[in-house]
Order: sequence, then C-alpha cells, then structure tokens
Amino acid sequence: MSEFARQPVSGNAPEPWRVHATAVLRIGLPLVGSHLAQIAIGVTDTVMLGWYGVPALAAGALGSSLFSLLMLVGSGFAWAVMPLAAAAANRNDDAQLRAVARMGLWLSAAYAVAVLPLMFWSETLLLRGQDPDVAAGAQAYLRILCVGMFPALFAMVAKSYLSALEHTRGILWVTLVAAGGNALANWTLIFGNFGFPELGLDGAALASVLSHGTALGGLLLYSRFSRELRSRAILARIWCPDWSACRQVFRLGWPIGITTLAEAGLFAASAIMVGMLGEGVLAAHGIAMQLASITFMVHLGLSQVATVRAGRAASSGDRADLQRGAVVVLCFSAAFSTLAIGAFLLLPEALTGLFLSSSDARAAQIQPIAITLLALAALFQLADGLQVIVLGLLRGLQDTRVPMLVTTISYWCVGAPASYLLAFGLGFGGPGVWSGLVIGLALAALGLSWRFIRQLQALVPGERAVG
Repeated sequence: MSEFARQPVSGNAPEPWRVHATAVLRIGLPLVGSHLAQIAIGVTDTVMLGWYGVPALAAGALGSSLFSLLMLVGSGFAWAVMPLAAAAANRNDDAQLRAVARMGLWLSAAYAVAVLPLMFWSETLLLRGQDPDVAAGAQAYLRILCVGMFPALFAMVAKSYLSALEHTRGILWVTLVAAGGNALANWTLIFGNFGFPELGLDGAALASVLSHGTALGGLLLYSRFSRELRSRAILARIWCPDWSACRQVFRLGWPIGITTLAEAGLFAASAIMVGMLGEGVLAAHGIAMQLASITFMVHLGLSQVATVRAGRAASSGDRADLQRGAVVVLCFSAAFSTLAIGAFLLLPEALTGLFLSSSDARAAQIQPIAITLLALAALFQLADGLQVIVLGLLRGLQDTRVPMLVTTISYWCVGAPASYLLAFGLGFGGPGVWSGLVIGLALAALGLSWRFIRQLQALVPGERAVG
C-alpha cells in the first residue's frame, strides 16, 4: 500500500485547470527536450562508429546494449528519488530532501560496484550467439565504459532531484551540452583528430565516459550555483548515512528497476523474434522502432511531470489537485499520441524513407514492411503513452510494487507469448510480433489505470485503503 493511501483530503480549493496545464508545459517541455537530446547521443555514437567501420559498430552496439540494460535496471533508485524528493519539497523539509537524494547516490554507487565485474568480464556472456571477435571487442569497450556507470547513475539521481524541485530547464541545457561534447569527443578520439591518437572503439568508450561525467558535473554545478537551490545543497554531508531514507529509496527503487527491465526485455525479445524472420524484416523493425522510440520520449517526459505533480499533491492529501493534474497530463499525452498516429498513418513513406538510401537495392523491399509496422506502431501509441503516464502517477503516490507485477505479467505472460504465437504459430510474421506488443502494452495500460483509480479513491476519508 502506498504511503498516501490513508491520508485525509486537503480542504483547500484545487488549482485551476490552467495552472495545471501551465505547470505541465513548464516542467515537461525541458524534460522532453532532454530525453530527445539523450537519444541524439546514442545516434551520434552509432553513426560515427559506422563511419569508422562495421566491426567497431557491431562491437560498440553489443557493448552499449549491455551497458544500457544494466543502467536501466540501476536507474530504479534514481527514479525513486523523484517522488520522495517532491513530497519533501512540498513540506519544505530540506533535511529529508537532501537525505533521499544522498541515499539515492549511495544506492546507485553500490549498484554500480555490483555490476562492474559483469561488464569487465563480459566476453563469456556476450559470446552466446555472437561472433567471437565482436564479443571480444565489446568486452574491451565495456572495460573502459564501465567506469561511466557511476557518473551515469549519479546524473540520473541529480536529474530526479532537480525535476522534483521543478528545475527542469537546467536539465535540458546540461543534456544539450553533454550531447554536443559527446559528438566532439567521438570525432576527436575515434578518428584521431585535433592531434589526438586514433583510438577507434576505445575512443568511443572514452567519449561516452566523458559525456556522462560532463552531464553529472553540469548538473552539480547548476545545483550549486542556482540561487534557489544553493541552500538545498545536494552534496551536503554526503558521507552521512540516513538509514530511514535509504530504506525508502530502496523500497521504491528496486520494483522500478524490475519494471524497467520487464519493458526493455519485451522490446529486446521482439527484436530477437523479428530477427528470426530475416534481415529485411529486422531492418524494417528497426526503422519503425526508432520512430516509435522518438515519440515515446515525449510521453516519458510527461510521465516524469506526472510523478512530480502527483507526489506534491499526494503529500498534502489533495485528492482534487491530484485528479486534475492527472487529467491534464493524460490529455497532453493523448493529444500528442493523436498527432503521432496521424503522422505515422499519413506520412509513412516520408518517415521510413529517412532511414533508407535510394541507392540501396533492398530499400524497395524493406520500405513496404516498415510502413506496415509503422501502422501498428500508430496503433499502440495511445496504449504506450497511457501506461507510462499512469506509471508516473503511481510512482508519485510511491506505489511501485503492484505496478511492477502488473507490467511484468502484461509484458511477459501475455505480450511476449502473443507476439510469438501471432508471428510464428499463425504465420503473421513481423506484424504478428508488433500485434503482440500492442496487446501487452494495452493490457498494462488497463491494469495500471485500474490501480491508479483505486489509489485515488483511497485518498477519500472513510474508505478502505487499497492493500
């Protein structure tokens, strides 16, 4: 049961709808921009390694996939900081605010230490189904990049801290600087420009470490020198434990990590299933998934706004504001989904053509498949947006365990089996895999929505709290 389930409802009048809408845009647009900038970092790495050579690209893609997966699981502690910090900020409890951020850093550091051996000696794991040279290259890449796990996770904690305080423009500017610095470092270190030695794949790993370090440094400097944040110094007494706050962050954080792993695993499994259908279908899948990932970043930014706003409203027991805030952020998500659906259905040739070369003889075969998959991507826009927004609202209520169960069951007991059955059992191929994704995401959206409604009802005095 969430911490807020039995709190009384505030007697204050709810904020006007316009105030909620303005807050969502003010906090959300910079977060959306920062997520898109983060995608640009990954695209830059892929493009420049592709320019350097196919072996480097393959090893880098394999290594970065493992790094990203491990980072997503570990990011649960950073995500947990957001609702706890938002609630503390709403109560003007600066001591608790610093404590949850500090313990988020401690737990992230402990996680990074725990997964270091997995990255440093990853070749045996990566050899499964992979070319030995590619696996060896990926391990060499990870032996450098593994150091970046610390600043990467610390930066995520800092982002959660700043988001909870509604200082999201700083996150955007720092991420843009990190993206630009990453591109410059890649160009310098991979190819040996500006008098530096040509390091190839090792240079890409070093550039990524520098990028994560730049993001962390920028966020800490912003926190230190911002006039409004100076008194709330995130690193104050960093060496002092607060075991109560540590338990809170851990309790909320590990289910978030498992939830993220379940979703990431579902999409990884879909890529494996599509790969079994042939290279052309896999290429079309990659195009459709890249476009869907870009639109998902908008919903992810709105989900973080939902977490912050729900955390602040629930800490006051303010059911009316919580409900209004939820409706507003869901409306923004639905409006964007409608635009994305229109673009995917009305402009499929133009969108898929961005990823294909007219000189490639296989483009004429790949594009029709990509267009079909993009239509299915349009179909799951609403479901995907709804499930991530409601996840954000539930995290704001500090409710993470039941959502973990709902998403894991929806994705792995229903979505993944449905993809396999439709693709191979019933012979629908790539569209079958994507139809399974739609089913899994839609089921998760319905289950999470039901859970949020129950938690919202539990804020009313006299009603039995949801267990």
